[in-house]
Amino acid sequence: MHPKALLDACAEIVRLSLQLEHPADATVSRYFREHRSLGPRERATLAETVYAVLRKKLLFEHMARSGSGAKERRLAILGFHGPRDFLKSALTEQEKNWLDQCDTVQPGDLMEHHRHNLPDWLVQPLKEQLGDEFWPLVESLSQSGTLDLRVNTFTDKRTDVRKELAAAGIQSTLTPYSPWGLRIEGKPALTKLDAFARGAIEVQDEGSQLLALLLEAGRGEMVVDFCAGAGGKTLAIGAAMRSTGRLYAFDTSAHRLDALKPRLARSKLSNVHPAAIAHERDERIKRLAGKIDRVLVDAPCSGLGTLRRNPDLKWRQSPKGIEEMTAKQAAILQSAARLLKPGGRLVYATCSVLPQENEAIAQAFSAANKDFTPLEARDLLTHLKVAHAASLCSGPATGGEYLRLWPHRHGTDGFFAAVWQRSGS
Repeated sequence: MHPKALLDACAEIVRLSLQLEHPADATVSRYFREHRSLGPRERATLAETVYAVLRKKLLFEHMARSGSGAKERRLAILGFHGPRDFLKSALTEQEKNWLDQCDTVQPGDLMEHHRHNLPDWLVQPLKEQLGDEFWPLVESLSQSGTLDLRVNTFTDKRTDVRKELAAAGIQSTLTPYSPWGLRIEGKPALTKLDAFARGAIEVQDEGSQLLALLLEAGRGEMVVDFCAGAGGKTLAIGAAMRSTGRLYAFDTSAHRLDALKPRLARSKLSNVHPAAIAHERDERIKRLAGKIDRVLVDAPCSGLGTLRRNPDLKWRQSPKGIEEMTAKQAAILQSAARLLKPGGRLVYATCSVLPQENEAIAQAFSAANKDFTPLEARDLLTHLKVAHAASLCSGPATGGEYLRLWPHRHGTDGFFAAVWQRSGS
């Protein structure tokens, strides 16, 4: 595609994404469906430009004021993902001079909100939790997330899959914490690999893998993934169970569960039973009350732990939205807890970095449910032979009560998990 045409396309997709009416990935996917002639390189440029603009929206809008022409074009120029010479061949002399001036701006010269590119309501809770680590977190959120794979340990060994990927020209490293994970450089076409087609690998962030590991589901057990979504954790749990027992994948969205079906077919697992439920008090839940060995509640949340991959979330979320979310989270956790038999394990998890969605929910649940004893995530992960388990955990009592993952510390998305055991024999 000619540089000028590609820049025009970038400006248009930036305009659509900044309307913030839909998730950015959905907007980008729809644009690609409507423009099927775009090649892989052009698609990569368009997508990465959009994400760059969303990551640095406050800074780019500040810089754009000194330029001329349509605002979305100025933003697309600032966020353009591709060779600088290629970009400049699409610019007027005036735009080239403006871009050169923008390039001379140093981070130290900027106001704080132009450096962190976060909404004001999100800054304070992050600073309160992190102190001097706030800026390393900001830096990590300005990068795109790593590409992590989970090896299907029901059918394959991690070392064998790593060799197979290397033979296909894809280099990987072992994830430092998850025993199931491989981390890949770049964005290779995974769907064309035999390892993908036969279900030996699934894309899943290392932090998400640790949530499934923490459930410690065993052979022959009755297990529920209460908010299964597209089923990434469901498949990890099913593999840990060696395709034995019964694993229910519940979700209020039949559409999301539909996305699980092809993945489930590839996985070779026969113990997974997807089921759409009307709400957290559905009749199916009542019928299973007191019968389940382990329940994972990966609750609907703000998703603010995934800003490396979904930078639009920081502009699409609001304090009021978070408040509504926490009420839903507490209700879902309370309903899911009814499923557990005495001695059963409950895991509550989010991909949020906000205490009100995490520690506050866990502490309120503990206070209201004396028959559920909190378990130390640090002790469980140590027992599971997870390396550096103590560094993955935090908590008000001993420092190891909750799993608490951060992009800048652990190289994962931001995740939280709390664990309980139901008392009684």
